[in-house]
Amino acid sequence: MLAEAKRAQFGACLKEWRANKAKIVIYFQTEGEMERFCEILGGVTEGVDLVEGTLARGFCFPASNLVVLAAAELFGRFAAHPRRRLRRAERHRVQIDFSELTEGDFVVHLEHGIARFLGLQKFGSALSEPLSSEVEGGEPGNAITNGSAVRPYQQEAQEVLVLEFADEAKLYVPLEQAYLVSRYVGVGKKSPSLSSLGDAKWMRAKRNAAASIFDYAGKMLAVQAERQTHPGHAFAPDTRWQAEFDHSFPFRETPDQMKAIIDTKIDMERSQPMDRLICGDVGFGKTEVALRAAFKAVMEGKQVAVLAPTTVLAQQHFEVFRQRMLDYPVRIEMLSRFRSQSEQKKLLQLLREGGVDIVIGTHRLISGDVVFKDLGLVVIDEEQRFGVLHKEKFKELFKLVDVLTLSATPIPRTLYLSLVGVKDMSTIETPPLNRLPVETVVSAYDERIIRDAINRELERQGQVFFLHNRIMTIERARDRIVDLCPQARVEIGHGQMDSDELEAIMAQFVAGKIDVLVCTTIIESGLDIPNANTIIIDRADRFGLADLYQLRGRVGRAEHKAYAYLLLPRELLPIGAARKRISAIKQYSSLGAGFRIAMRDLEIRGAGSILGTAQSGHIMTVGFDLYCQLLKQAVAQLKGEKLRLRLDVDLRLDFVATNEAQFAHLGSETYVPAFVPSSFIDDATLRIRAYRDIAEITTHEQLDRLRCDWRDRFGPFPPAVDNLFLLAEMKLAAAKSGVSRVEVRDRKLMLTRGGDFILVAGKFPRLVGARIEQHLREILELITKL
Repeated sequence: MLAEAKRAQFGACLKEWRANKAKIVIYFQTEGEMERFCEILGGVTEGVDLVEGTLARGFCFPASNLVVLAAAELFGRFAAHPRRRLRRAERHRVQIDFSELTEGDFVVHLEHGIARFLGLQKFGSALSEPLSSEVEGGEPGNAITNGSAVRPYQQEAQEVLVLEFADEAKLYVPLEQAYLVSRYVGVGKKSPSLSSLGDAKWMRAKRNAAASIFDYAGKMLAVQAERQTHPGHAFAPDTRWQAEFDHSFPFRETPDQMKAIIDTKIDMERSQPMDRLICGDVGFGKTEVALRAAFKAVMEGKQVAVLAPTTVLAQQHFEVFRQRMLDYPVRIEMLSRFRSQSEQKKLLQLLREGGVDIVIGTHRLISGDVVFKDLGLVVIDEEQRFGVLHKEKFKELFKLVDVLTLSATPIPRTLYLSLVGVKDMSTIETPPLNRLPVETVVSAYDERIIRDAINRELERQGQVFFLHNRIMTIERARDRIVDLCPQARVEIGHGQMDSDELEAIMAQFVAGKIDVLVCTTIIESGLDIPNANTIIIDRADRFGLADLYQLRGRVGRAEHKAYAYLLLPRELLPIGAARKRISAIKQYSSLGAGFRIAMRDLEIRGAGSILGTAQSGHIMTVGFDLYCQLLKQAVAQLKGEKLRLRLDVDLRLDFVATNEAQFAHLGSETYVPAFVPSSFIDDATLRIRAYRDIAEITTHEQLDRLRCDWRDRFGPFPPAVDNLFLLAEMKLAAAKSGVSRVEVRDRKLMLTRGGDFILVAGKFPRLVGARIEQHLREILELITKL
């Protein structure tokens, strides 16, 4: 009725403007909105200019007899959405890089276990063979290489990674074997114990973890297979209304958001029940994926249930769904404690009769008295925040319906790739274009700064989080804020409050009825409060880097500039680890840049919530990077696929120098260089990453991509890098031909396949090139001919 009244009012105004011969221009954010408008007017748009563009509000300019209107106002959407977001692929968040090592980090050596990284050193001896790890404690100048001592040729300095194991034992790893070392990332804040060199305990732990991961992957695949055997409802392709609804989205979809939408619709159109997980930060567009899926289900006469862990979050979803589907005959209701008993009873009756299309609520929706006439889709938001019993009930109740789960906990890319084929997952990683970096201010505790920060935010009609993480003194902190800013509406929120009372406080804050919320770290991660753009963190020294990063992320979700004030006791300001942490967060204030250091353990927490407690224990034992490798292997093995994480080809070429020190000593007349020179990549950390990248190549496509990437980043290749790529090509060709070892001794080429040498006319092939540089190409051609 309200919509009809609005249309009648608009029709009368349009008639009047036309009678006055006014020039009428209407701005539409999308083509879909324009089509919908023409349909409502019955195609009568004579004398009206329709323009695709962004305009928040319309205006009249009588002097020029001009009327400019914004479709956002006509469709009643202008208050609900921030500015248009544009496609911007380069704003993707930074992925975790497990090879970025800093001194003091815990690392995992694939063969020896957990150690502490002591940094890069120039090491005294460089060896005549392709170097293996050197262990401190042998005779001077000798090194333990695969269990045997090797004669050094000269005390030349060579760069090595120094790892410290238990009992202060040290291992020196040549830079070209850096791929064996990765940063240790566990779950939680507990430090791992260092492995003992030469101890079988590490290999045992690795075997146990691999066995457990194999069982876990097997169970996951079994659950997926069982789900595939159940008949589900196959939804029809998109209708015209669906296309209209999709077009009326007032922003442009980001590439990964679009992919998530397409994948979800494909799942819904299959005859097996959908079970898809969508991961992405708050405000990155997960809800739009759920909205389109829900609309698709409703268009086919099915009912939709949306579950949220708290009433406040459910209320937020209710308003977004209702606003977005305003122009369509879709009945949306909310079932929660905020509704009276009589209202709840009436709603349950309507659900049974099919009178409600979409119902949004908390775990109240899985109570025994809730019965649906024809449930087709369930959307579960923030599943990890529901209890174990609730999760079990979800599995039991929703076995035959499509399930879409949303999560704001970021999922590590490596885990995501390991779970491909076991769990259907989509990640939305592109932030909105108009999101500005949060300005971080580090200061000694000063009440003048607190007063000015709150007043500045209140002057622009914003809201403030004041984080005081001590419940015993939180009321005193609230009283202090009231004294400093008497005009502000100040309330308290903390975890020991009655849950109903806390929820009521959060609902008031979301509704804008509270100016300053003095709270503990209870601030909910799933809530979208674009109006809260200042956070003041008292005693910031008591928080870890990841916690500070996450807390700072609670603000800066609208197009307004956001501020984070990190307050420290005056005496702590110039000293200690706390100051270092605070400097790091200030330094990485640009969007996504702090992701490498700060979000790492947050993402691993996300991994723990997906994998469960038992698997988190194995992540603690072997480190996250190795855990993901083992999981990937287990999944491939169970699915009967071949998976090569690294090419298992042994190269032993007596004319190749694989490091700078070796080549500098032996010279170019007798040796060919094949390494990454420091003159080509001068940063040691980048060189470690480079060796790791080239060691992990398993296909020609990857090799070509890496070649282009290096050229783009570091410039033209010196001969040493060209030869390094030739060695990688040689490994690929050997692996393809089943050759496990390529050895050259005095120009004799000895190829091993299946434990036997490959002979030509009963002899080893000989390298005949006049110049030593030709030998690598010659070997590659011979292997390719096999």
